[in-house]
Amino acid sequence: MIILSDLIQILSREYIRYAFIVGFTMSLCAALLGVSLVLKKHSMIGDGLSHVGFGAVAVAACFGWAPLAFAIPIVMLSSFLILWIANKSKVFADSLIALFSTLALAIGYAAIELGQGVNFNVGNYLYGSLLGVSLTEVIISLCVMFIVITLYIILYNRIFSVTFDSTFSKSTGTNVTLINVIISILTSLTVVIGMKVMGALLITSLIIFPTLSARLIFKKFKLVTIFSALIGILSFVIGLIASCIITNLPIGSSIVFVSFIVFILCFLISKIKYRR
Repeated sequence: MIILSDLIQILSREYIRYAFIVGFTMSLCAALLGVSLVLKKHSMIGDGLSHVGFGAVAVAACFGWAPLAFAIPIVMLSSFLILWIANKSKVFADSLIALFSTLALAIGYAAIELGQGVNFNVGNYLYGSLLGVSLTEVIISLCVMFIVITLYIILYNRIFSVTFDSTFSKSTGTNVTLINVIISILTSLTVVIGMKVMGALLITSLIIFPTLSARLIFKKFKLVTIFSALIGILSFVIGLIASCIITNLPIGSSIVFVSFIVFILCFLISKIKYRR
């Protein structure tokens, strides 16, 4: 009841409502997409794409371009390149992610330094901020959530198959490449849009923590998916409330703290469960 009353009071402010909608939708999307990414050991692609997103946003600010309109295609292209190079060469995907991450951060930092006087708050994009979420970003986040949920329901069996055995999926006629591309596109959108609230350095927590926590308690893919989504949403809501109540606590850090506490609780529950 305390959380609900606090949430109602907090949402009375428009900028908080905008941040809540974007954060809520992106938490749900990240948790759903994170199930496949984490179980395939590709979870760090979210971290790499968030760094690319930061670099793209910094370049856009330097030249006075629209951040989202520039960052989204750049991050999508980067995800395609990581997948394509990993499949066509002997370079491992995690090495490519590290390569793209460092290059993107270098480009972003150079753009900020070279564009002195540009109105660009580094902290807001690195660590997240409740301020500055626009109505356009709210609408885009709602559209992305609708697309993610719809495709996840339609392609559920194929995502399940590709997650655990891509070789077998190919033999049964599943277009594994297409499924991976769809997941990459949706992850790119989620990372770029969620970066405004969570920050480039912390957005990966929305992808990793919910799945890890749910996986400790549940073994079935469907249950892991459902509870991962619930944990992601719960962590965001509690983190948002804590950030609004505690002065100067960044929302991104708050959500990570809550996510980690939930992970520890799930770990303890799993130990008690299996001991019995």
